[in-house]
Amino acid sequence: MTTTLITTPTFARHSSEPWDILLRADAGPVRPEENAALPHGELLRRIGEADALIVGMDPITADVMDAAPRLKVIAKHGVGTDTIDLDAARRRDIPVVFAPGSNSRAVAEYTFGLILSARRSITASHQAVSDGGWPKIFGPELAEQTLGIIGLGRIGRLLAGYARAFGMTVLAHDPHLDPAAVERENAAPVRLDDLLIRSDVVSLHLPGDPAAGPLLDHARLNTMKSGALLVNAARGGLVDEHALADLLHSGRLGGVAFDAFAVEPLDGASPLRTAPRTLLTSHMAACTPQANHAMGIQVAQDVVRVLTGQPPVHRAA
Repeated sequence: MTTTLITTPTFARHSSEPWDILLRADAGPVRPEENAALPHGELLRRIGEADALIVGMDPITADVMDAAPRLKVIAKHGVGTDTIDLDAARRRDIPVVFAPGSNSRAVAEYTFGLILSARRSITASHQAVSDGGWPKIFGPELAEQTLGIIGLGRIGRLLAGYARAFGMTVLAHDPHLDPAAVERENAAPVRLDDLLIRSDVVSLHLPGDPAAGPLLDHARLNTMKSGALLVNAARGGLVDEHALADLLHSGRLGGVAFDAFAVEPLDGASPLRTAPRTLLTSHMAACTPQANHAMGIQVAQDVVRVLTGQPPVHRAA
Protein backbone atom coordinates (compact mmCIF):
# COMPACT_ATOMS: atom_id res chain seq x y z
CA MET A 1 0.00 0.00 0.00
CA THR A 2 1.27 3.46 -0.95
CA THR A 3 1.37 6.16 1.75
CA THR A 4 1.72 9.92 1.31
CA LEU A 5 2.55 11.65 4.59
CA ILE A 6 1.31 15.26 4.61
CA THR A 7 2.83 17.34 7.39
CA THR A 8 1.55 20.78 6.40
CA PRO A 9 -1.86 21.55 7.94
CA THR A 10 -2.79 23.89 5.06
CA PHE A 11 -2.74 21.24 2.31
CA ALA A 12 -6.18 21.13 0.62
CA ARG A 13 -7.59 23.52 3.22
CA HIS A 14 -9.71 25.47 0.71
CA SER A 15 -10.39 22.78 -1.87
CA SER A 16 -10.72 19.02 -1.67
CA GLU A 17 -9.37 18.60 -5.20
CA PRO A 18 -5.67 18.13 -4.23
CA TRP A 19 -6.70 15.48 -1.68
CA ASP A 20 -8.96 13.81 -4.25
CA ILE A 21 -6.09 13.64 -6.77
CA LEU A 22 -4.09 11.58 -4.27
CA LEU A 23 -7.08 9.39 -3.37
CA ARG A 24 -7.90 8.63 -7.02
CA ALA A 25 -4.30 7.54 -7.57
CA ASP A 26 -4.35 5.30 -4.46
CA ALA A 27 -1.53 7.45 -3.06
CA GLY A 28 -2.78 6.91 0.51
CA PRO A 29 -2.81 10.47 1.89
CA VAL A 30 -2.31 10.66 5.67
CA ARG A 31 -2.37 13.88 7.65
CA PRO A 32 -1.26 14.05 11.31
CA GLU A 33 -3.69 15.62 13.75
CA GLU A 34 -1.30 18.42 14.74
CA ASN A 35 -2.21 21.85 13.38
CA ALA A 36 1.43 22.77 12.79
CA ALA A 37 4.61 21.37 11.28
CA LEU A 38 5.70 18.20 13.04
CA PRO A 39 8.54 18.36 15.56
CA HIS A 40 11.66 16.80 14.11
CA GLY A 41 11.56 13.74 16.35
CA GLU A 42 7.90 13.11 15.55
CA LEU A 43 8.59 13.42 11.83
CA LEU A 44 11.37 10.84 12.14
CA ARG A 45 8.98 8.51 13.94
CA ARG A 46 6.20 8.77 11.36
CA ILE A 47 8.09 8.87 8.08
CA GLY A 48 9.29 5.26 8.05
CA GLU A 49 6.33 3.96 6.04
CA ALA A 50 6.00 6.95 3.70
CA ASP A 51 6.40 6.63 -0.06
CA ALA A 52 5.80 10.35 -0.57
CA LEU A 53 6.14 13.38 1.68
CA ILE A 54 4.29 16.71 1.31
CA VAL A 55 5.72 19.39 3.60
CA GLY A 56 5.43 23.07 4.44
CA MET A 57 8.20 24.67 6.50
CA ASP A 58 9.48 21.42 8.03
CA PRO A 59 13.28 21.03 7.83
CA ILE A 60 13.83 17.95 5.66
CA THR A 61 17.37 16.88 6.42
CA ALA A 62 19.46 13.87 5.47
CA ASP A 63 18.47 12.02 8.64
CA VAL A 64 14.80 12.42 7.75
CA MET A 65 15.45 10.84 4.34
CA ASP A 66 17.48 8.04 5.91
CA ALA A 67 14.55 7.26 8.20
CA ALA A 68 12.31 6.74 5.16
CA PRO A 69 13.61 3.77 3.14
CA ARG A 70 10.51 3.76 0.91
CA LEU A 71 10.57 7.49 0.15
CA LYS A 72 10.24 8.21 -3.59
CA VAL A 73 9.40 11.93 -3.67
CA ILE A 74 9.46 15.03 -1.46
CA ALA A 75 6.96 17.75 -2.33
CA LYS A 76 7.14 21.32 -1.03
CA HIS A 77 3.65 22.74 -0.56
CA GLY A 78 4.86 26.14 -1.69
CA VAL A 79 7.73 27.72 -3.57
CA GLY A 80 10.88 28.00 -1.46
CA THR A 81 12.82 24.77 -1.04
CA ASP A 82 15.52 26.15 1.29
CA THR A 83 14.22 24.03 4.20
CA ILE A 84 14.96 20.86 2.20
CA ASP A 85 18.48 19.46 1.86
CA LEU A 86 18.48 19.27 -1.93
CA ASP A 87 21.99 17.82 -2.11
CA ALA A 88 21.01 14.98 0.21
CA ALA A 89 17.94 14.31 -1.92
CA ARG A 90 20.03 14.17 -5.08
CA ARG A 91 22.48 11.74 -3.51
CA ARG A 92 19.57 9.46 -2.64
CA ASP A 93 17.90 9.95 -6.03
CA ILE A 94 14.76 11.35 -4.38
CA PRO A 95 13.14 14.02 -6.59
CA VAL A 96 12.02 17.22 -4.87
CA VAL A 97 9.00 18.91 -6.43
CA PHE A 98 7.43 22.27 -5.63
CA ALA A 99 4.77 24.72 -6.84
CA PRO A 100 6.45 27.66 -8.60
CA GLY A 101 4.19 30.62 -9.33
CA SER A 102 1.29 29.26 -7.30
CA ASN A 103 1.39 31.97 -4.63
CA SER A 104 3.15 34.83 -6.44
CA ARG A 105 0.16 37.16 -6.64
CA ALA A 106 -0.90 36.41 -3.08
CA VAL A 107 2.55 37.28 -1.71
CA ALA A 108 2.98 40.36 -3.91
CA GLU A 109 -0.41 41.76 -2.88
CA TYR A 110 0.27 41.06 0.78
CA THR A 111 3.70 42.69 0.56
CA PHE A 112 2.23 45.85 -0.86
CA GLY A 113 -0.36 45.76 1.91
CA LEU A 114 2.47 45.63 4.45
CA ILE A 115 4.08 48.65 2.81
CA LEU A 116 0.88 50.69 2.89
CA SER A 117 0.01 49.69 6.44
CA ALA A 118 3.49 50.36 7.82
CA ARG A 119 3.99 53.66 6.00
CA ARG A 120 0.62 55.05 7.10
CA SER A 121 0.51 53.37 10.55
CA ILE A 122 -2.83 51.73 9.79
CA THR A 123 -2.51 48.89 12.32
CA ALA A 124 -1.11 51.25 14.95
CA SER A 125 -4.10 53.56 14.52
CA HIS A 126 -6.50 50.62 14.71
CA GLN A 127 -4.95 49.50 18.00
CA ALA A 128 -5.05 53.02 19.41
CA VAL A 129 -8.72 53.49 18.49
CA SER A 130 -9.58 50.05 19.92
CA ASP A 131 -7.89 51.15 23.15
CA GLY A 132 -10.03 54.29 23.30
CA GLY A 133 -7.69 56.75 21.61
CA TRP A 134 -8.17 58.92 18.53
CA PRO A 135 -4.68 59.70 17.17
CA LYS A 136 -3.81 61.52 13.96
CA ILE A 137 -0.69 59.70 12.82
CA PHE A 138 1.16 61.19 9.86
CA GLY A 139 3.01 59.07 7.31
CA PRO A 140 4.46 59.70 3.85
CA GLU A 141 2.64 59.20 0.57
CA LEU A 142 4.19 56.52 -1.62
CA ALA A 143 4.14 58.61 -4.78
CA GLU A 144 7.65 59.84 -5.65
CA GLN A 145 9.24 57.51 -3.12
CA THR A 146 11.72 54.84 -4.20
CA LEU A 147 11.08 51.12 -3.76
CA GLY A 148 14.11 48.83 -3.83
CA ILE A 149 13.31 45.21 -4.66
CA ILE A 150 15.91 42.57 -3.86
CA GLY A 151 15.06 39.59 -6.04
CA LEU A 152 13.10 40.28 -9.22
CA GLY A 153 11.39 36.94 -9.73
CA ARG A 154 7.65 36.42 -10.18
CA ILE A 155 6.75 38.11 -6.89
CA GLY A 156 9.21 40.96 -7.31
CA ARG A 157 7.93 41.73 -10.81
CA LEU A 158 4.33 41.87 -9.63
CA LEU A 159 5.30 44.11 -6.72
CA ALA A 160 7.14 46.43 -9.10
CA GLY A 161 3.94 46.85 -11.10
CA TYR A 162 1.91 47.73 -8.01
CA ALA A 163 4.55 50.24 -6.95
CA ARG A 164 4.61 51.97 -10.33
CA ALA A 165 0.81 52.25 -10.20
CA PHE A 166 1.27 54.24 -6.99
CA GLY A 167 3.82 56.54 -8.62
CA MET A 168 6.92 55.01 -7.05
CA THR A 169 10.35 54.74 -8.64
CA VAL A 170 11.53 51.12 -8.71
CA LEU A 171 15.12 49.95 -8.25
CA ALA A 172 15.98 46.26 -8.43
CA HIS A 173 18.90 44.03 -7.58
CA ASP A 174 18.91 40.45 -8.79
CA PRO A 175 22.23 38.61 -9.22
CA HIS A 176 20.57 36.12 -11.58
CA LEU A 177 19.30 38.70 -14.09
CA ASP A 178 21.28 40.82 -16.50
CA PRO A 179 20.58 44.58 -16.51
CA ALA A 180 18.55 44.38 -19.72
CA ALA A 181 16.15 41.86 -18.17
CA VAL A 182 15.64 44.16 -15.17
CA GLU A 183 15.01 47.15 -17.42
CA ARG A 184 12.35 45.20 -19.33
CA GLU A 185 10.41 45.15 -16.06
CA ASN A 186 10.59 48.97 -15.95
CA ALA A 187 12.98 48.85 -13.01
CA ALA A 188 16.46 50.35 -12.74
CA PRO A 189 19.16 47.69 -12.20
CA VAL A 190 21.51 48.60 -9.35
CA ARG A 191 24.08 47.01 -7.09
CA LEU A 192 22.80 45.86 -3.70
CA ASP A 193 24.67 48.54 -1.77
CA ASP A 194 23.32 51.27 -4.05
CA LEU A 195 19.79 49.97 -3.63
CA LEU A 196 20.06 50.11 0.17
CA ILE A 197 21.45 53.65 0.13
CA ARG A 198 18.84 55.06 -2.26
CA SER A 199 15.57 53.31 -1.34
CA ASP A 200 12.83 54.66 0.92
CA VAL A 201 11.34 51.15 1.07
CA VAL A 202 13.34 47.92 0.67
CA SER A 203 11.52 44.63 0.04
CA LEU A 204 13.11 41.16 0.04
CA HIS A 205 12.04 38.54 -2.50
CA LEU A 206 14.65 35.81 -2.72
CA PRO A 207 15.26 32.41 -1.13
CA GLY A 208 17.28 32.01 2.01
CA ASP A 209 20.63 30.28 2.25
CA PRO A 210 21.21 29.08 5.83
CA ALA A 211 24.88 28.39 5.12
CA ALA A 212 25.53 31.92 3.88
CA GLY A 213 24.25 33.83 6.92
CA PRO A 214 22.11 36.99 6.74
CA LEU A 215 22.22 38.91 3.47
CA LEU A 216 21.46 42.08 5.43
CA ASP A 217 23.88 42.10 8.34
CA HIS A 218 24.55 45.04 10.64
CA ALA A 219 26.92 46.73 8.20
CA ARG A 220 24.48 46.59 5.31
CA LEU A 221 21.45 47.53 7.40
CA ASN A 222 23.37 50.56 8.62
CA THR A 223 23.78 51.79 5.04
CA MET A 224 20.02 52.05 4.50
CA LYS A 225 18.55 55.51 4.08
CA SER A 226 17.62 57.12 7.39
CA GLY A 227 13.91 56.54 8.07
CA ALA A 228 13.62 53.76 5.48
CA LEU A 229 11.18 50.87 5.79
CA LEU A 230 12.39 47.25 5.47
CA VAL A 231 9.84 44.64 4.34
CA ASN A 232 10.38 40.88 4.45
CA ALA A 233 7.76 38.43 3.22
CA ALA A 234 10.39 35.96 2.01
CA ARG A 235 12.67 34.22 4.51
CA GLY A 236 13.64 35.32 8.02
CA GLY A 237 17.27 34.24 7.80
CA LEU A 238 17.93 36.95 5.24
CA VAL A 239 18.18 39.61 7.96
CA ASP A 240 20.18 39.93 11.18
CA GLU A 241 17.21 40.52 13.48
CA HIS A 242 19.28 41.63 16.48
CA ALA A 243 21.07 44.28 14.41
CA LEU A 244 17.73 45.34 12.95
CA ALA A 245 16.20 45.79 16.41
CA ASP A 246 19.19 47.90 17.48
CA LEU A 247 18.70 50.22 14.50
CA LEU A 248 15.00 50.56 15.25
CA HIS A 249 15.66 51.44 18.89
CA SER A 250 18.23 54.02 17.83
CA GLY A 251 15.76 55.65 15.43
CA ARG A 252 18.03 54.97 12.46
CA LEU A 253 15.32 53.07 10.54
CA GLY A 254 11.74 54.16 10.01
CA GLY A 255 10.24 50.74 10.52
CA VAL A 256 9.99 47.11 9.54
CA ALA A 257 7.12 45.02 8.23
CA PHE A 258 7.96 41.32 8.56
CA ASP A 259 6.02 38.20 7.68
CA ALA A 260 9.03 35.86 7.92
CA PHE A 261 11.44 35.30 10.79
CA ALA A 262 14.63 33.38 11.52
CA VAL A 263 12.75 31.24 14.09
CA GLU A 264 9.06 30.46 13.56
CA PRO A 265 6.74 30.77 15.34
CA LEU A 266 8.37 34.01 16.45
CA ASP A 267 10.45 33.28 19.53
CA GLY A 268 9.34 34.92 22.76
CA ALA A 269 12.85 36.31 23.20
CA SER A 270 13.00 37.80 19.70
CA PRO A 271 14.32 41.38 19.83
CA LEU A 272 11.72 42.38 17.25
CA ARG A 273 8.92 41.82 19.76
CA THR A 274 9.95 44.85 21.79
CA ALA A 275 11.39 47.01 19.02
CA PRO A 276 9.48 50.16 18.03
CA ARG A 277 7.80 50.76 14.65
CA THR A 278 7.29 47.12 13.80
CA LEU A 279 4.50 45.37 11.91
CA LEU A 280 4.83 41.62 12.50
CA THR A 281 2.59 38.94 10.95
CA SER A 282 2.57 35.15 11.08
CA HIS A 283 4.12 34.05 7.74
CA MET A 284 0.73 34.28 6.04
CA ALA A 285 1.49 36.19 2.83
CA ALA A 286 0.62 33.15 0.72
CA CYS A 287 -2.61 32.43 2.61
CA THR A 288 -5.30 32.96 0.00
CA PRO A 289 -7.80 30.32 -1.14
CA GLN A 290 -6.59 30.76 -4.72
CA ALA A 291 -2.92 30.17 -3.86
CA ASN A 292 -3.75 27.28 -1.54
CA HIS A 293 -5.75 25.58 -4.28
CA ALA A 294 -3.09 26.13 -6.96
CA MET A 295 -0.14 24.89 -4.91
CA GLY A 296 -2.10 21.87 -3.69
CA ILE A 297 -3.02 20.86 -7.23
CA GLN A 298 0.56 21.28 -8.49
CA VAL A 299 2.23 19.22 -5.77
CA ALA A 300 -0.45 16.51 -5.73
CA GLN A 301 -0.16 16.02 -9.47
CA ASP A 302 3.62 15.81 -9.35
CA VAL A 303 3.56 13.38 -6.42
CA VAL A 304 1.26 11.11 -8.42
CA ARG A 305 3.49 11.40 -11.48
CA VAL A 306 6.55 10.26 -9.55
CA LEU A 307 4.71 7.44 -7.76
CA THR A 308 3.46 6.13 -11.12
CA GLY A 309 6.87 6.30 -12.77
CA GLN A 310 6.41 9.53 -14.71
CA PRO A 311 8.73 12.57 -14.62
CA PRO A 312 7.44 15.48 -12.51
CA VAL A 313 6.64 18.81 -14.14
CA HIS A 314 7.95 21.09 -11.38
CA ARG A 315 11.18 19.58 -10.12
CA ALA A 316 13.55 21.53 -7.86
CA ALA A 317 16.13 18.74 -7.54
